[in-house]
Amino acid sequence: MTAGIDVDFARKQDVPALARVLGRAFFDDPVMEWMQPHDKRRARALPRMFAAMVRHHFLAGGGVEVARRVGETGGAALWDPPGRWKQTQAEELRMMPRLLLALGRRSGRGMAISELMKRHHPEEPHWYLAVLGSDPHVRGAGFGKALMESRLRRCDAEGAPCYLESTKESNVPYYMRFGFDVTGELTIPGGGPTMWQMWRPPAG
Repeated sequence: MTAGIDVDFARKQDVPALARVLGRAFFDDPVMEWMQPHDKRRARALPRMFAAMVRHHFLAGGGVEVARRVGETGGAALWDPPGRWKQTQAEELRMMPRLLLALGRRSGRGMAISELMKRHHPEEPHWYLAVLGSDPHVRGAGFGKALMESRLRRCDAEGAPCYLESTKESNVPYYMRFGFDVTGELTIPGGGPTMWQMWRPPAG
């Protein structure tokens, strides 16, 4: 399934392409739809949002990976290493103008989601899979699998557990195939959707 797919660490020049891929990947995501219900605005907002997050937080942690086939980016994963899942105040300040531009008056919903996730984030040191997505045009071709296996091999070698929140119930069985188990549910206040907290102990 992953033949011909190359996984590598992202660099600054990779940000525009991976942000576009993640924007398309999360276009129909329930949390993103709740945050920005207007389709055209969401299509514009998501790549900007992901680009800001990657540039001003994730790249510095060394956990951004891209999956390519024949040089074309088909998927990306945004991981935080142990002890680094919280954005620093400086990172938040650098991101804020871009996020406000991307989300406009919906920024409050984005902040509410972020605060909910922070309150329920596990304290035990772990690798945090904040975002995993593949372009809908190549979904099912093994890009997500290649990205997951790349990082999980490293986590197992370190003896480190992993954590994520699945924003789609239909994706829960997918993550379970990689050793994750559901540990809780988070429902966004104000009529928002549910997210499933998932934890994976190191294999071996």
